[in-house]
Amino acid sequence: MNKRDAYAGRMAEAEGLGRGVLYQRAVASRFQLRKYPPSPALAPFVDYYWVVRWDLRGEPAHEQAVLPHPNVHLTFEPELAAIYGVVTRLYLRKLEGRGVTLGVRFWPGGFRPFWPDPINQLTGRVVPADRLLGPRAEPARQVVVTDPDDAVLVATIQGLLESIRPARDPVAERVASMVARIVEDPELRRVDQLAAAFELPVRRLQRLFADYVGVSPKWVMRRARLHDAALRAEQGGPVDWGALAADLGYSDQAHLTRDFTATIGEPPARYAAD
Repeated sequence: MNKRDAYAGRMAEAEGLGRGVLYQRAVASRFQLRKYPPSPALAPFVDYYWVVRWDLRGEPAHEQAVLPHPNVHLTFEPELAAIYGVVTRLYLRKLEGRGVTLGVRFWPGGFRPFWPDPINQLTGRVVPADRLLGPRAEPARQVVVTDPDDAVLVATIQGLLESIRPARDPVAERVASMVARIVEDPELRRVDQLAAAFELPVRRLQRLFADYVGVSPKWVMRRARLHDAALRAEQGGPVDWGALAADLGYSDQAHLTRDFTATIGEPPARYAAD
């Protein structure tokens, strides 16, 4: 199994909605999430397409919390078509009435060949999709929000991306393998370890992540461990938080609790109970 396959497998570990979608046991009935692979032409750039559909007519609105990954997304929503840089905080999305959203999740580093500037300039920002797709962005959004067939939605957006597909970038693909290494190896806890594994100076590694991923390797390491902690909490049953903290590279349980609480908004034990 190569690094990218391992990364994709790790992302799919959680049953149902996948890593990063929080409070899964409580929200599975509020919306449907389906994922679709990219075409071979786009596979070097795109991790997968995701389609969320919801029908909450006559029901209260739902606010979904997501702990984001280090990925750029291109989304087509009821309100707009947009490019989302890496979201560094907890992301909250309000769903009400009936609607659909299609998203393109790029590999870490995979959006860089499409974009003229370093990806860290997109971090925390939402940019209109016409910056990438021109006037075709809005007709594509109209297809997404009106057609009931996921296959039509994916084919429409895939055709757009294939029409502007850049040349493959070996640096982007190497950066994706670095992020995969972080995600799959909980023993990898320091930036200098990652730099040594890829035979790069630490500063060069940090510049690559700023340019291609949009966040630092240290941020990616910390977020991967928080995803692991949230996933363990989602699985139910008793959790030895002290042992888990040690497995994830935290100095002690209190450190894990502070990090988890600061990011997600409540301590891990309470999150598990919720």
